[in-house]
Amino acid sequence: MRVQSVTENVSVITQKEKNFASGQHSHPQAQLIYAVSGVVEVITELGLWVVPPSRAIWVPPLVNHVTRSHGDVEFRALLINSSCVGDLPAHCMVVQVSPLLRELIVRLADLAETRQYHRERIDVILQLLMMEIVFTPIAAFSLTMPKDQRLVELCDRIRLNPSISISIETAASKTGMSRASLMRRFAGETGLGLGRWQQQARLLKALRLLAQGCNIIDVANECGYDSPSAFSAMFRRSLGRVPSGYFNDSGAG
Repeated sequence: MRVQSVTENVSVITQKEKNFASGQHSHPQAQLIYAVSGVVEVITELGLWVVPPSRAIWVPPLVNHVTRSHGDVEFRALLINSSCVGDLPAHCMVVQVSPLLRELIVRLADLAETRQYHRERIDVILQLLMMEIVFTPIAAFSLTMPKDQRLVELCDRIRLNPSISISIETAASKTGMSRASLMRRFAGETGLGLGRWQQQARLLKALRLLAQGCNIIDVANECGYDSPSAFSAMFRRSLGRVPSGYFNDSGAG
């Protein structure tokens, strides 16, 4: 990993490594993490975000998080001074990476790599970049964690082994809650019903596995689907594309 300061307002992190994982950390600056290839995952106590190259992840200043990559990943992360952030969200979000935004990110990284620190040019690029950031609250790439510790333990079990299927009755028994209380609290804290949350956990697991080059049959099995066709149907409903060749498409996501 290389960290190169361009000006006092922006630095560039360059990472090219297979299956990279950081420890939990935070930055005084905001961070925009963009995968040139592969999949990048950010985990906080509030949730997790898994994005392909057509998206980026916005991490506000001082947010504790873990960054992971899956497969052969090359990513760029911009550390942006908090004075430049303005009224941008104070929580992690998915960012739509337009062709212009991609070129601005790559250009800043190139300037850092070649040490061409033209202050006026860099300031203009950074201003354009901040204007080009568009936040897309797309559920397909994120998963909100609950706050109730009983539900956190339940969700951790599902997240770590999404092939299992837990019914409302089983979940209520394990958490010591009534069926109605579980459904109400779970939806209130995550924005999803239990079944939909489990499906979302499977989708994010599938993205990680596909990025690592796993075949469709293995991914379907790992994610708890009875057949590759059932898995492919879910994947296409969620992301608008079939899983085969998903990461060979430059418009993935």
